Amino acid sequence: MDFILQNALLRSLILALFFAATVIAAFSAISYFTRRAQVRAHLRTVSVDSGASNGAETSLAQSRSGPFWSIVNVIERTGLSLADSNPDALRTKLIAAGFEATEAPTIYTLSRLILVFLLPACAISYLMLTGSELTIFKLYMVGSVSGLLGLIAPAWFVRIKADRRMEAITNGFPNCLDLILVCVEAGLGMEAAFDRVSREIARAEPQVAHLLVRTNLHLRAGATREEALHRMATLAGVDEIRSFATLLIQSEKLGTSIGTTLRVFASEMREKRRMRAEEKAHRLPVLISLPLVTCMLPTMIGVLMIPAAIRVVRKLLPVMLG
Repeated sequence: MDFILQNALLRSLILALFFAATVIAAFSAISYFTRRAQVRAHLRTVSVDSGASNGAETSLAQSRSGPFWSIVNVIERTGLSLADSNPDALRTKLIAAGFEATEAPTIYTLSRLILVFLLPACAISYLMLTGSELTIFKLYMVGSVSGLLGLIAPAWFVRIKADRRMEAITNGFPNCLDLILVCVEAGLGMEAAFDRVSREIARAEPQVAHLLVRTNLHLRAGATREEALHRMATLAGVDEIRSFATLLIQSEKLGTSIGTTLRVFASEMREKRRMRAEEKAHRLPVLISLPLVTCMLPTMIGVLMIPAAIRVVRKLLPVMLG
């Protein structure tokens, strides 16, 4: 025991093994408790897709080939599942960030698993290379904080990317809507208007253009307009797109003019954009006041008060000294 306590390298190795065993045990427990729900979901999928099983198996085998899927298969053979406990919510979150590939949830989970081990190993290795004293408390804190950072970092990345994508869609959709209105009033159908507008704004607003292209592809694949618009609203994750999809669906069901509907909705969108611009303009003085008070006000007070203080000291100091 004394030899272990005196040997820093051996202590580090034991703590690393203990940390790895704890993480593996936690993932094994999660996999055990979620395996039954995953089996039920898989059986439901098989029962629904049994008519196209041969083609699905072939495409699945082709998509799961390569070095990345080799790592995934090795991990899943050990009993650890890379599926999330709430796959629908994870899928929605990744779609909102722009990751629409079927393997995106698996890549996301695997990246978190790798970073949980990789960041503590890198941090401890850095401490050992710099010659820092490795106490048990320091190893525990460094391993815990870096492991937690590795677990949270992918979620932060996805959230930031989703926020930027939603902001880009929100800012670019009013211009897109005006172009769609022009195309519809010129006599084009909705599908042709989507196609023309997506080509026009491909460079200026790539996120909105991508949504229009995907919607046209769904329509050409045989989906109804209602299904394609609902899919577009899901992919966007923005309230304005949801309102636009609902408005077009209701307009088609009730038989109202799509041009009139789009004109009213475009006017509302322009008003919302103007209100957002006014809101940012009104927030600007409040945002400026903090750096103004923090950085400039002390300097101004010093410039105004120091000369007066110097004069007071020059007048009073001789009198006080007598």
